[in-house]
Amino acid sequence: MSDGRVSVVSKVAVVTGAGSGVGRAVALELLETGWSVVLAGRREEALAETARLAGGGPPAPVVPTDVASPQRVDALFAAVRERFGRLDLLFNNAGSFGPRGVPLEDLAYEDWRSVVDTNLTGAFLCAQAAFRLMRDQDPRGGRIINNGSLSAHVPRPDSVAYTATKHAITGLTKSLSLDGRRYGIACGQIDIGNAATEMTERMSAGVPQASGEVVAEPVMDVADVARTVRHMASLPLGANVQFATVMATAMPYIGRG
Repeated sequence: MSDGRVSVVSKVAVVTGAGSGVGRAVALELLETGWSVVLAGRREEALAETARLAGGGPPAPVVPTDVASPQRVDALFAAVRERFGRLDLLFNNAGSFGPRGVPLEDLAYEDWRSVVDTNLTGAFLCAQAAFRLMRDQDPRGGRIINNGSLSAHVPRPDSVAYTATKHAITGLTKSLSLDGRRYGIACGQIDIGNAATEMTERMSAGVPQASGEVVAEPVMDVADVARTVRHMASLPLGANVQFATVMATAMPYIGRG
């Protein structure tokens, strides 16, 4: 019985933060369903492990990249252009939470700047480079999917840098959607809550709530996130999932704030 997956052999994707977590899961899902995927991230060994996990099929190119560096981002997309000649999808996923449990008044400037550089500036740089490639290719157009967060809507305690950047990602998504119309570039955002990854291992031990309590939170399989991104990516460019929220059903999101 078919699971509804459609092979898209000719499609090319870049996944940032592909060495672990959501990025790895999305990269593997796309590779399994016929995409050519360029794996980008800071850690070359982790990216190589993602490529090994993909198993059969053409090898996924590994391009170590710091998304906060304009030069490294330019090199990434130059490699895509040279290898494939086009780009159909950017999954703008690379991100950092920053130091945990640090009150706003104690957050070091360097830590604030590091989160902003990765989560916001990095997403902008990758989107800008993708725009240039998608604008100039033939046929023109493509899709960008930004990884937001439930923190793009409501904060967790002591998360000012992460929350501020994820709110900014929503503005970036809207601007990309508007500015991309003239080039046939669609842009959407996926907001994820408590997918089971290395980043959320602490959820089962308990995390601070707005009430001041520390409460264990449920998580969901990260594969459910990957399937959602794959669905968003598989739509024709005449259709777009503007915003999608995928979360563990019982997590404290509704009512959080």
